[in-house]
Amino acid sequence: MNRFLIVFLSFIFLWSCGGTNNTEITSPTTPKTPLVSSSVNTYWQQHVDYKMEIDMDVNTYQYKGKQTLVYTNNSPDVLNKVYYHLYFNAFQPDSEMDVRSRTIADPDPRVGDRISKLKPNEIGYIKVNSLKQNGVALKHETVGTVLEVDLAKPIKPGEKVTFDMVFNAQVPLQIRRSGRNNKEGVALSMTQWYPKLAEYDFEGWHADPYIGREFHGVWGNFDVKLTIDKNYVVGGTGYLNGEPKVENNKKTLHFTAPNVHDFTWAADPDYIHDTIQVPNGPILNFYYKNTLSAQQKEDWKKFQPKVVELMQYYSKHIGKYPYKQYSVIQGGDGGMEYAMCTLITGQRSFGSLVGVTAHELAHSWFQFLLATNEAKHEWMDEGFTSYISDLAMNEIMEQNNKNPFKNAYKAYIYLANSNSQQPLTTHADRYHYNQVYGISAYNKGEVFLAQLGYVIGEENLKKTLKQYFVDWAFKHPTPNDFIRVAEKVSGLELDWYLTDFTKTTNTIDYAVKQVEGNTITLERIGLMPMPIDLSITYTDGSTENFYIPLQMMRGEKPTTATIIKDWAWAYPTYTFKTTKEVKSVQIDPSELMADVNKTNNKK
Repeated sequence: MNRFLIVFLSFIFLWSCGGTNNTEITSPTTPKTPLVSSSVNTYWQQHVDYKMEIDMDVNTYQYKGKQTLVYTNNSPDVLNKVYYHLYFNAFQPDSEMDVRSRTIADPDPRVGDRISKLKPNEIGYIKVNSLKQNGVALKHETVGTVLEVDLAKPIKPGEKVTFDMVFNAQVPLQIRRSGRNNKEGVALSMTQWYPKLAEYDFEGWHADPYIGREFHGVWGNFDVKLTIDKNYVVGGTGYLNGEPKVENNKKTLHFTAPNVHDFTWAADPDYIHDTIQVPNGPILNFYYKNTLSAQQKEDWKKFQPKVVELMQYYSKHIGKYPYKQYSVIQGGDGGMEYAMCTLITGQRSFGSLVGVTAHELAHSWFQFLLATNEAKHEWMDEGFTSYISDLAMNEIMEQNNKNPFKNAYKAYIYLANSNSQQPLTTHADRYHYNQVYGISAYNKGEVFLAQLGYVIGEENLKKTLKQYFVDWAFKHPTPNDFIRVAEKVSGLELDWYLTDFTKTTNTIDYAVKQVEGNTITLERIGLMPMPIDLSITYTDGSTENFYIPLQMMRGEKPTTATIIKDWAWAYPTYTFKTTKEVKSVQIDPSELMADVNKTNNKK
């Protein structure tokens, strides 16, 4: 068990955040609409434009903010209320995040009971002082990490409204993702720091409290003016417009970020700022503290060309990165992805810098361009990211692993054989254990993709990922949207795969039941169906590969193996004869099928 816990913990520290510094302002390609959706006849999504003016006091860690938000209701529904996230309110004693951490059996060690011990000048908060809709004052109530707002006038379909807000806030002592003075001495890790309008989509409002997991946001444009101590170096989402304006001991930086669904920044007076150009791609920024050891600073320099290779790998195998910059910033509590950047802790070895950044950079595709709802479909962003980053690391770091996903399979099979597995449809905050969440989201999510390659063929999987990006970048895809792309690419029926592997805890277990002469009998023990790859060695020493199609797929993957009759799921056994006497039989020699008991796969 311990080795699988280590696998889990190695993934649980992988999360990311934001960065900037490019004076050119260009907007990524705007998504084409309408688009056929799995959920409604015509795809739609809301749009929001933020303008914010922020004045940060680096001595008290408090800031004042003005926010003008233009909201476009692209839905077919009349909206009578809106909701904002006030994420910093989670960092207060007796918050849901605090209580959950103190009551779950295996709390995140970075949180533990630390929130309960915060003093008044160490807590986080966002206090909304006033809020207006088109100039009319609104009634609003702060309920934990959510602001509930009664509208003065309903927002009709197609209508735009302007919300003007004045707020003040305090940066919490750094505990989870956000905050001040992290364990490496980074002054400000400003993630999920502003009043953020909740997402409304075909499922309704997503005003989830901030308890532990990740985020969901509305696509739009950001215009942020940040006033801060003139000695602080700032990296954040978007592009820096012109030179900062300096007045007395403060400077004002003006950032714009087109077509994103979040905005992050980090600041410290001791940041070193390096840049490197990706050929035919973005400028990469690196912000790391001058207080790092000589070896650590050397490693930060050394790993920058590897990030160039990673950017090129993902752009080639998923879709071209559309923005003009990306930043890797020392900060936060491990690794956490945000728009155009990541925050990672910096006191790492060279290999760890590359590995964590490989994962967080991949999130720029699987979450920040393909913006799934991380609370409901956490396995899509974490699992898909783990899949592609394992492939990238295997190639770029020359690991030469025959199966780069081996550890993910081990962790998933461990979970599947435990009594703790919950379906991937479980809300990210409502797993019994943090470990179960981690293995489910990262490892089982990764196996979902790797095993899909087994089901439809590796080339079809590669085409599916690229087509998924073409169809769903700058949108909010769901699991069904992804599997429909795979069906269209492969020509196979795959609803059974999505249903059994993500919506149930059914497991795969096929066995070689009997071998007599040239007659082979296989058995399905687990409830989940699969097509079968079979390798046979004959008594004369020759070998032959067979492929048994799954009847409900209504077709076969491309294969060089001998294709024999379909296996209909309801039949527990399958018997066929070969032309020669059989010495041994091996089910799934590639081990890309997540069979939970491999001891019966060979006879």
